[in-house]
Amino acid sequence: MANRKLSLFCLLLSLPFVSSFSLAQVMTIPSSGFGNIGSHDMGTSSMPVGLDLTSSMQMTNNFYGMMTNMQNRGLGEASSASISKLDLKAPWKARREYDKGYHLLMKKDFQGAIEHLSKAIELYPQFVAAHNALGSAYLGLEQNDQASAEFSKAVALDDHLPNSHLNLGIAELGLKHYSAAEESFKHASSIAPLDVSLQSSLAYGQFVNKDYSGVIATAQKVHGRKHEGGAIVHYFAAGAWEAQNNRLAAQRELGTLLREDPKSQVAAQVRQILQQLKTEQNMPAAVNEQAAEPVTFEFEKKDQPTSEEATRQAQAILEGLREKNQIAEAEAAEGQPEEVSTATEAKGEPGRAAASKTSSIASGGVLRTRVDEVAIFFAATDHGRSVTDLTAADIGIRDDQKAPGAILGFRNEAELPLRLGLVIDTSDSVSSRFSFEQAAATRFLKTTVTGKDDLAFVIGVNNSVLLVQDFTAEQSELSHAIGELVPSGGTALWDAVAFAADKLASRPELTAVARILVVISDGENNSSSATLKEAIEHAQHGEVAIYTVSTRDYGIEEPAALIGDHALRTLSELTGGAAFSPGSIRRLNGSLADLQEVIRGRYLVAYKPASFQRDGRYRAIEIKAEKDGRKFRVYARKGYYASDAQPHSTDR
Repeated sequence: MANRKLSLFCLLLSLPFVSSFSLAQVMTIPSSGFGNIGSHDMGTSSMPVGLDLTSSMQMTNNFYGMMTNMQNRGLGEASSASISKLDLKAPWKARREYDKGYHLLMKKDFQGAIEHLSKAIELYPQFVAAHNALGSAYLGLEQNDQASAEFSKAVALDDHLPNSHLNLGIAELGLKHYSAAEESFKHASSIAPLDVSLQSSLAYGQFVNKDYSGVIATAQKVHGRKHEGGAIVHYFAAGAWEAQNNRLAAQRELGTLLREDPKSQVAAQVRQILQQLKTEQNMPAAVNEQAAEPVTFEFEKKDQPTSEEATRQAQAILEGLREKNQIAEAEAAEGQPEEVSTATEAKGEPGRAAASKTSSIASGGVLRTRVDEVAIFFAATDHGRSVTDLTAADIGIRDDQKAPGAILGFRNEAELPLRLGLVIDTSDSVSSRFSFEQAAATRFLKTTVTGKDDLAFVIGVNNSVLLVQDFTAEQSELSHAIGELVPSGGTALWDAVAFAADKLASRPELTAVARILVVISDGENNSSSATLKEAIEHAQHGEVAIYTVSTRDYGIEEPAALIGDHALRTLSELTGGAAFSPGSIRRLNGSLADLQEVIRGRYLVAYKPASFQRDGRYRAIEIKAEKDGRKFRVYARKGYYASDAQPHSTDR
């Protein structure tokens, strides 16, 4: 195909930003047209068609305030809302200077803002929000070097805030440091992996850095999840495909963008682009080489809803009803015999032959099997202490009220390396007891992640899902991550559970491991795109057992609290875990100690049911454990459906 230059459009992409001191910022970032991009060197002054960060980049630096005091009101309405622990220690004089600078920033009086923000930092050098705001003021004056320096200080002070990395990436774009910009966007999106705005900025950063395979991979990742408002990543993917001379794939990406968001502000322009491309394909080569006229449009995030008190009350009522409905939906799934199958051996986990032969998976709190064998995890405790010395002779199983025809395998899961995910609720609803929860969670990990091959990660959840520490065996890193969390905003709890379960299930393993997810929360959910049922399904498909610890005080009998506890019980019971309700914050340590015992007292048993028929009927499972006359408490799933489908020959 003849070479051509096609400057399609410059895109203004609004990316929501919340600084670590309850400040919100909208950055507008242009994309480039795509067409013959690869012939340019982005590392020099020669820029790709349609992209000129020196003259074309119009960063509006529109700041709007969500609040300037320590109450964090309205913070939950912003994307990736997160606050630095350091900012809570800012002295009154520094906060006053910050407030003055912030208001000037809103008025786009950048020079005046710089004066007050600089004073705030002089009074309190560890003021992360002030460094972010000062950097934003420098961006407003197009002083990108100074902006980059301030954002770098914010990152150095507290590296778990995604928006500090986002701002640094934007500053690096202004300096034409495209590789550094991409790395900053990667950091931001890795901390808040479900934030569509951050994934979109990453796709853009990868695009200008000519990391075309990265753009396509990011777009595929976003597309694989719920991503309302994120269809624009398909535009960047289209540009990446076009840069690699794959126009057909580029057209498919643009078509996907239209299907996902047909009424968006960009729809008409994208249709025009597609029509233009189709027309060019039918043109003679000589005509096709001519440059087309550029098309310009804006893509902006819609205004966030108001946070008036009356509206909040109405939302609370609706959220309660919604969560009740989700609990009922999840519990009803136990009576829906939809067939699901998987092979454990396909995950590269030798040593679990008994489980893999079942070609089964838990769904709706039960196992669904397509063959005449069942494998199930269970845990046993004796007055809160784990029982780790059981044998097959010490357990009794009833499958459909009958003893198994044969026990095929029995193993103590305590022998396996532990893969533990810890989800900590960091919403406003837990703020009064959060410091105690942090200390309790830190102690829990120190006593649980003790094996030489054990690994754990930490997620904080408010409006966003923040991966503050990835898989590690280092207790110091886990403790540091927990200590950096600050409560604010709402709760996207089911999003966090689904993400954490997928993370546990998708990690490649060379040997069998025990996958455990622990959720410390009051069970309130008001910001998730995923439902409770969907979160449960993610855990079941990944063979992840979820253990929940309620932070609710029994002295508070609010409807939302009761609903939250019910939701946590449903989540744990339908994934083969257990729910712990201390009843008061003072008893949290004791419940976490009990949980540690349960986790270390898990077993896997495989058996052949008696009188088994593939009739699609639900078969209840009951497991009892007794040794030397002592009866133990058993935690296990409830049953399975005997699928009426005939097993494949490979299952035999």
